[in-house]
Amino acid sequence: MNHVTGPQVTDAESEYHAEFAVGEHSARHLRRILRLYLVRSGLRDLADAAELALTELVANVVRHVPGRRCRVCFLLQPGGVRVEVADHCAELPARTAGDPHGDSGRGLVTVAAVTDRWGVTPRPDGPGKTVWFECRLSRAAPPAPRP
Repeated sequence: MNHVTGPQVTDAESEYHAEFAVGEHSARHLRRILRLYLVRSGLRDLADAAELALTELVANVVRHVPGRRCRVCFLLQPGGVRVEVADHCAELPARTAGDPHGDSGRGLVTVAAVTDRWGVTPRPDGPGKTVWFECRLSRAAPPAPRP
């Protein structure tokens, strides 16, 4: 059974947690949840990049984690969001260039390209890891083009 707790947006350290057995369509559903969370938190401008990065992390769970169970966490930070996907698989992800003609192998390269920071933290209490990324609002938005 999946377990979900919703965001408490009134609090500056808001969090959303969910535990899932993910499948082929889970990324789509999690993208919707993330977008709603970011819009409700005033971070709509981060949604596209964060959704793409989340899709890649969920795809890695579907492909590489036995049982496909993971815990997803969205954490509001000043001017941004941190997204974490944790699982119990001891194998750490590796960033590779991938085959330019292949269907896979570029996920973490994509995550690095669309986020401000990302990383992997091994679980201190046993097998598994947390793969995370952060997206932040730019400090200075470029001026709007003149007509």
